[in-house]
Amino acid sequence: MIALNTRRRLLSNVMTTLCGLAVLVALVPLAMILFFVIAKGAGSLNWAFFTELPKPVGETGGGMSNALAGSLIMCGIGALFAIPVGVISGIYIVESRSRFAPVVRFAADALNGVPSIVIGLFVYVIAVVPFKGFNALAGGLSLGIMMIPLITRTTEELLRLVPGSLREGALALGATRSRAVFSVVLPAALPGIVTGIVLALARIAGETAPLLFTALGSQYWSTDLSQPMASMTVQIYRYAQSPYDDWHRQAWAGAFVLVTVVLICSMLARLATARLSRMKVAD
Repeated sequence: MIALNTRRRLLSNVMTTLCGLAVLVALVPLAMILFFVIAKGAGSLNWAFFTELPKPVGETGGGMSNALAGSLIMCGIGALFAIPVGVISGIYIVESRSRFAPVVRFAADALNGVPSIVIGLFVYVIAVVPFKGFNALAGGLSLGIMMIPLITRTTEELLRLVPGSLREGALALGATRSRAVFSVVLPAALPGIVTGIVLALARIAGETAPLLFTALGSQYWSTDLSQPMASMTVQIYRYAQSPYDDWHRQAWAGAFVLVTVVLICSMLARLATARLSRMKVAD
């Protein structure tokens, strides 16, 4: 009996050690990326990076103010398009008794696996070629398409975690099925849905390929949605492959800003979840 317990403890210690090593292996790439981006990017940031336009080829200095604004605009367009579609699709999958609901779930999974460059090509065909020009609306549309499956599946999974007694209680009090969903079930799952939306925004903030085929980019300040528009990711891509040291410096600075945005989005998601959970408990 003692020997059996010893073997069990030994096996438990070995598996715990292996799990710890697996976590370290998973964290090493992240730590190295953060180290290089912070080491090379933090020191390259200055006020001009956030307030000035890119300089012409051959001149040093300048910044990415137009790209910062362009990324915010196109991510906003994508969110306005994707959030209602994704949330309603998730509700339909869970609450509908239609045979079409599994098809919607499969479509969301399939769309989530489509490479971003393919989505860019698709939007290029439907929103760039017909209008004979690259434009910011097409860029926002491509980002929104990438957000839809993430929001749909997050909404579905969170709604399935809501206890069935809440639905039954609302229906027993005389609420219609749609009213029960939107006034009882959806608010109960809202903290997790908000987290999924914020994380989806963080993902599209770092996409480059769809914007190369849709918004293209610009060296000028532009808020015209029917014209090409600069974005952080495309600007970083172009600067990184250039032969100029100053552009390389600005590319690292842009990468640092993007990583910071992703980290902030992750923290905001956690804060939103915690705050909404406390509000539900208080209620």
